[in-house]
Amino acid sequence: MLTKRIIPCLDIQNGRTVKGIKFQDLRDAGDPIELVRWYTSQGADELVFLDISATNEKRKTLISLVREISIHINIPFTVGGGIRKEEDIESLLHAGADKISINTEAFNNPNLLEQSSKRFGSQCIVLAIDTKYENNEWLVYLNGGRMPTGKRSLDWAKEGFNRGAGEILLTSMNHDGTKNGFAVNITRKISEKIPIPIIASGGAGKMEDFYQIFSNGKADAALAASIFHYREIKIPDLKLYLKNLHIPMRI
Repeated sequence: MLTKRIIPCLDIQNGRTVKGIKFQDLRDAGDPIELVRWYTSQGADELVFLDISATNEKRKTLISLVREISIHINIPFTVGGGIRKEEDIESLLHAGADKISINTEAFNNPNLLEQSSKRFGSQCIVLAIDTKYENNEWLVYLNGGRMPTGKRSLDWAKEGFNRGAGEILLTSMNHDGTKNGFAVNITRKISEKIPIPIIASGGAGKMEDFYQIFSNGKADAALAASIFHYREIKIPDLKLYLKNLHIPMRI
């Protein structure tokens, strides 16, 4: 059985790590390089970096940060935010990223998934889906959760897989930053329908939340931010807790 993964997420804005609630009210959470060193020493399985205010101008800043991160890290890391073309992917991979997360541009230009997965390999193409529960449906949102699409998240996940995505990062906007637990139902639904790894994101508040998303939500990985940044939960303690509950972990 494949081990489950614990993935801290660093939302990057102007070179700093920030964190908010339901995609709003951002506050500073520390220096990304210091956090990289901390998480590497703590046994994180991977890291995710998202440039949440990406523009063409900031793309150069992010590339330099990725280069610096690659010096200090010995675990896989994913980078996303503002990816618009294959050249963006190529630049970040050359700078040291292992995987690239694509969100808005993948939806607006699904051919990017097909082209990039063929060129770079599906194993390094992560489809990020921001989903919100409203009117009895889980629907896709774009542009950092600001733009509704009306498209069902399950339908888009299936299409993304068919177009070459090798992994899905599923973030529940309803749960993000609330610490009330992950979105178990939609995570399980997508995981059961699609044969690629699903990373659950949004809502982690206590160790039991991770157990629920792995056991009931059938997630392959669980991503969290503030509880790790502010050291409310330490990764070694979390992994031992999960292993004792028979969730396969890399200790």
